Amino acid sequence: MNGIIGFLLSGLAVLIGAYLLPGVHVDHYGYALLVAVVLALVNAIVKPILVVFTIPVTVFTLGLFLLVINALMIQLVDFLTPGFRVDGFWWALAFSLLLSLINSILGDLSKEKKDRR
Repeated sequence: MNGIIGFLLSGLAVLIGAYLLPGVHVDHYGYALLVAVVLALVNAIVKPILVVFTIPVTVFTLGLFLLVINALMIQLVDFLTPGFRVDGFWWALAFSLLLSLINSILGDLSKEKKDRR
């Protein structure tokens, strides 16, 4: 049950992020859920490989290159997912930061509600 709620909240976070950023477009909530699934798969499969290959650059930039990797993951999801468009690298970077913030807030709200029970 907790996984389903997290999945629905991730879709909501994608939808909110697209609403707040004019360079990110999601056609409707169904595509936002699809983006959440594809992003989770990309982050589980592709991102670890990129992180390992870019360790020297990541160390040299004190970890800031991980933000670039996150933006590239968003652009990959844009390529793979219909109904989801990002207008460029900088919008992808902003969307990844905003998505992390929204997911953190929604996760905390969900956790508080669970703790009250």
